[in-house]
Amino acid sequence: MMKLNIKEISGNKEEKKEIKEEVKKEQKKPVIIKSAKIKPWEKKDVSPEQALADQRKTEAIKEKIIAEYKPPEPKKIRKEGEYTAKDIYVLKGLEPVRQRPGMYIGSTGIDGLHHLIHECLDNAIDESMAGYAKNIEVVLMPNNKVRVSDDGRGIPVEKHADTKKSALETVMTTLHAGGKFGGEAYKVSGGLHGVGISVVCALSVYMLSEIHRDGGLYQQEYFRGAPKDSVKRVGDSKKTGTIQIFEADPQIFKEIKYDPKRIINHIRQQAYLTKGIRITFIDEREKGLPAQAGKETSYTFYFEGGVGSYVKYLVSGNTPRHPNVFSVAASKDEIFVESAFQYTQEMECTEESFANNIYTPEGGTHISGFRTALTRCLNDYARREGFLKEKDENFSGDDVREGLTAVVSVKIRTPQFEGQTKAKLGNPEAKNAVESAVSEGLSDYLERYPQDAKAIIENCLLATKARLAAKAARQTVLRKGALEGLALPGKLADCLSRKPEESELYIVEGDSAGGSSRQARDRHFQAILPLRGKILNVERARIDKMLASKEIKALIIALGTAIGEDFNIENLRYHRIIIMTDADVDGAHIRTLILTLFYRYFKSVVEAGHIYIAQPPLYKIQSGKNVQYAYLEEQKDKIVKEIGKTTGISLQRYKGLGEMNPEQLWETTMNPENRILLQVTVDDAREADKTLDILMGEEVEPRKKFIQTHAKSVKNLDI
Repeated sequence: MMKLNIKEISGNKEEKKEIKEEVKKEQKKPVIIKSAKIKPWEKKDVSPEQALADQRKTEAIKEKIIAEYKPPEPKKIRKEGEYTAKDIYVLKGLEPVRQRPGMYIGSTGIDGLHHLIHECLDNAIDESMAGYAKNIEVVLMPNNKVRVSDDGRGIPVEKHADTKKSALETVMTTLHAGGKFGGEAYKVSGGLHGVGISVVCALSVYMLSEIHRDGGLYQQEYFRGAPKDSVKRVGDSKKTGTIQIFEADPQIFKEIKYDPKRIINHIRQQAYLTKGIRITFIDEREKGLPAQAGKETSYTFYFEGGVGSYVKYLVSGNTPRHPNVFSVAASKDEIFVESAFQYTQEMECTEESFANNIYTPEGGTHISGFRTALTRCLNDYARREGFLKEKDENFSGDDVREGLTAVVSVKIRTPQFEGQTKAKLGNPEAKNAVESAVSEGLSDYLERYPQDAKAIIENCLLATKARLAAKAARQTVLRKGALEGLALPGKLADCLSRKPEESELYIVEGDSAGGSSRQARDRHFQAILPLRGKILNVERARIDKMLASKEIKALIIALGTAIGEDFNIENLRYHRIIIMTDADVDGAHIRTLILTLFYRYFKSVVEAGHIYIAQPPLYKIQSGKNVQYAYLEEQKDKIVKEIGKTTGISLQRYKGLGEMNPEQLWETTMNPENRILLQVTVDDAREADKTLDILMGEEVEPRKKFIQTHAKSVKNLDI
């Protein structure tokens, strides 16, 4: 059988040839298995069959090795949007502050810049509330440096047990480090997060801490939150206290410009809230200039009256409805409550609230407690004394707050603020403490001063009557708007766009200007509402009388927001409301009347930045075919000088919008590419209130004084 098989194979010449060729090919292939080298005399003849069998065996080994072989993993290419553990960064020290400064100081604008001073001052005030500091000094130095000093105990300088560094360095360079988390160093304080002074350090290109305590003078300097050296004793000192000098980092703050008025207002506020503390403000910036050598500005504040004195300051310039300021100071459940108020003949309400001397502009639980106590006490007294009959409804919260100027201050062991900027107090126990203290104090006040009580209740009755009349008038306006097609007044030339973000409403003076602006406008996004004559001065009128004015009614309906209790800014139909009046005295007066209306009744529209003032040109300057427009006197002089001709120049002074044809009005005042618009904003609401009271109120004497004071700064006087 074996022979037969061999014969059969050998008898097939083509198959044999193929096997030989296949063997040769396989032998030429590189083999990765090393074998012992065969010496020439050991070489044996191998039959093709054996060679093929050996080759197959070799292939099997190769396949096994290839199967077990694991090549190195290729380098991963990062895909767009991939999120892995490598993307998690751990910020150390004060890096978080420099990465996200807005989280700690609110913004990197002017407000955030002044917040650095407030943080330093708050620490000094805390020393005063703890009963140690009596004198505080805030100094604006040359080269954008600020110094804040106090005569308190001074920050400790000995080694800290946990950090193994000086306590001073720990406080200055570590977030959430300070003496206000626990223990007995501070019963109450404004700083509770332990980030205040370290934030100032992180955001300063230069900072120097100088400590007077334990008979020595210690110093340490920092650069962007990092110490430049260790804390050193540089001398002896018999004083105690802390001095912080810093220079804000221009990498963080694009504009470094301190406003003395803003700083003084904050210091005055703190001095009223902390009885017996003396705070001095000094502006030495001009002292370093050669022309102003030795010149400096200095103010010192010291008050004994507390929040009662502060209320008297706030109502100065207004007419009080009752002579005696309500004031109470009491401790309730380990919370010290101070509150004071007085009613004036104004219609606006001013409430200022503080927690551990920190101003809380958004209020919080302490304001809620005050409002609850005020409303309940005045309703109870009015019922008891017969001012409110059985059929009469109770005073609402708005009724009892009309014309009110109030201050509420609490000092609490562990205040809960919303955010590091501390805009709102969240402690539930503060509401109960304030409500209890004010209720007791106000009940006693109303019994002790019956004439004051009568004046307050009469003010509330008047406010209630006005509210009901305004509600009826408001419903009439809205009902007419819906039923009589006045949702868009007939005099309104509306735009085609229904998108508020791209739509503009021009409020123009008179029908003549209204006609020109109608022809000049871009109908797609610009609407025109002409107002006839001077609108009602709303500073001297209540809402029911105001809604009787056709011009004001048309404006309210055009805006779409409604008014009073029904106001909803989400329904505002135009996100740019542009007041466009003539460049004369009457135009300025009409503009002021319109701004007064918006500030008093559409304040959130102003605060949202939707109000603008158009700037039509003052002059048209023509030389031959060349026509230019000047918006300022200086600009006019410059253009005339550039033309350089004494003759051949036509100079026209515009006093009214109607003097311009539609093409000129579009090109100079309405074309978004060329026009100049002034956005109306409110930096200081209380100051704005006061200015409007002076300019638009019933009292003549304050207005006369204002005019005399600012007479020299008047420009473009139209006689």
